[in-house]
Amino acid sequence: MAVIQEEIIEFLGKVPPFQFLDGAALKSIAQNVSMDYYPKGMVIMKQNEPASEHLRIIKKGGVKVFITSEDGDEVVIDYRGEGDTFGFLSLIGKDKVRANIVAVDDTICYLLDKDNAQKIMNSQPVFTEYFLKSHLTKYIDRTYSEMHNKSMMYGGSDRILFTSQVGDIAIRDVVSVKEDATIQEAALIMCQNKVSSLVIYDENDFPRGVVTDRDLREKVVAKNRSVADQVKNIMSLPLIRVDATDYCFEAVLKMIKYNIHHVLVVRDGVLKGVITNHDLMLLQGTSPLSFAKDIENQHTLEGLEPLATKLNKIIGLLLKEGAKASNITKIISELNDRLVKKVLEIAEKKFGAPPVSYCWVAYGSEGRKEQTFKTDQDNAIIYADPKTPEQEEAAKKYFAEFAVFVRDGLIKSGFPPCEANYMASNPQWCQPISVWKKYFLGWIQHPNPEALLRSVIFFDFRGLYGNLSLAGELREYLIRNLKDQNIFFARIASLILKNRPPLGFFRSFTVNKEGEHKDQLNLKLSGIGPLVDLIRLFALESGIHETSSMERLHAMKESHPIAIELGDEIEQAFEFINLLRIHHQLDQMERKVPLDNFINPTKLSNLEKKSLKESFQLILRIQDGIAEIYRAGMVGG
Repeated sequence: MAVIQEEIIEFLGKVPPFQFLDGAALKSIAQNVSMDYYPKGMVIMKQNEPASEHLRIIKKGGVKVFITSEDGDEVVIDYRGEGDTFGFLSLIGKDKVRANIVAVDDTICYLLDKDNAQKIMNSQPVFTEYFLKSHLTKYIDRTYSEMHNKSMMYGGSDRILFTSQVGDIAIRDVVSVKEDATIQEAALIMCQNKVSSLVIYDENDFPRGVVTDRDLREKVVAKNRSVADQVKNIMSLPLIRVDATDYCFEAVLKMIKYNIHHVLVVRDGVLKGVITNHDLMLLQGTSPLSFAKDIENQHTLEGLEPLATKLNKIIGLLLKEGAKASNITKIISELNDRLVKKVLEIAEKKFGAPPVSYCWVAYGSEGRKEQTFKTDQDNAIIYADPKTPEQEEAAKKYFAEFAVFVRDGLIKSGFPPCEANYMASNPQWCQPISVWKKYFLGWIQHPNPEALLRSVIFFDFRGLYGNLSLAGELREYLIRNLKDQNIFFARIASLILKNRPPLGFFRSFTVNKEGEHKDQLNLKLSGIGPLVDLIRLFALESGIHETSSMERLHAMKESHPIAIELGDEIEQAFEFINLLRIHHQLDQMERKVPLDNFINPTKLSNLEKKSLKESFQLILRIQDGIAEIYRAGMVGG
């Protein structure tokens, strides 16, 4: 008997919600459960019959949950397998069974009777919450916690960035000066107060800018500017600020994004202090900020080369600090942007000023700001329409050589070339804006398979460097021309529905049956990909300018019906699958094996399995909704 109880405790200790209970509670349950066997095809519970007397936990086998409509049609609600439960709502509802439950395989269940289930509910709120609240929105934090504990193997427990608020760490008092003060007066105040920055106020005592010791070096000393000039002529604009209640992560992100070393801190709308990159680096030691500084200090491609491997190490650091996937991708995208911009600056110095202005754009995961470990180059050049044939010829020649140089420089910096040649070095993707408009319009008006493929790649474009107004003009053109293009959207919907998450009978994972990745599934192709695709569809329908999946989702939360209803769950699913993928790849990096997106689901904890299944089911549910909306237009897509 003791052996059987140990087996029950071991089993329940791995399945939610029992895994949230302590040892004493599990032991009590193990002493009070019975076991039952249901042969395949047996009706275990029947719709409209008296309420269940037991909560059943499936030990082996599986069941189908369905209701019978008034017309006699069978509507399948769910399939449940090992570790899943059924009968809870009937148990607490105490009136009648709401659905039919039939064994679809020879099935063994543990049975917990009503009285003992009630005792657990009364003493363990987490137990009841589990059945009554959405898994993805309420239990994903527990999954993150479990994943984070795994990542602790990569380092200590320093978690400054994501657990400390800006107001909790040393903030320097605001030292200020009026905008009509001279540069010399400002420098004197900085010396007297031993600060590296000075806030500049206008005549109405409104903060207008900031001057740092870097400004004094670069704008005064290096350019031999007179110290009698007014300080407002060298101040930096605009003022970047964070709230004292923001996490330090937000301050770091803004410093990297805007290439600044000082951020103003406000509380309740009032300026309270200044936080510097020095403050954060002292607290944290190695950090994304130090990496950004390393990039800034390089002026040759050879100097950038060693930084490639360092960037991957930052991901391990961020995981150690408890970062969610969206935090990691935000920081890594900003650092990658900085790296790409530095290569472009070096290229501009080599080739001189371009004949016409241009914008370097990124698309794919880089365009969506969803990069983690280094991914292929996905870039293009949009340049202003040349005015004369001579200028057109000069632009072609300049950008052809320029783009090849940048491509090779990015390869040296750790960005592999795109195998499909979707790069600015391909003349097809280095064109004046008028040609890009023709591309986009053609893909929308003639959505053949090739056009659809290019649409889903390029429509995530984002201006990264140069004349960003060119990218903005193209985005406006795209949004304007997508309006009411239902045939195009229907074709995109059809494309999306061809990539269904790998969930089979009993909600079990469908894995590769043979080959190099036998018993594995592809998290990027089958998990992240479908989510990115459906969010992109909704964003393009809604005329959203953002390209990041999460920013698109947030922009639609008040307007798009699916985003309103399921926005939180979509976000959690996206975060979870992405974080699972990052953990997997970091583990591969630690083991020095090639990185991929394939995981064996049997290696996941039960909580991770359940979160992944819930995520896949959510995707299937939304895909079914898309199929209903676009069914007529998808023919031939």
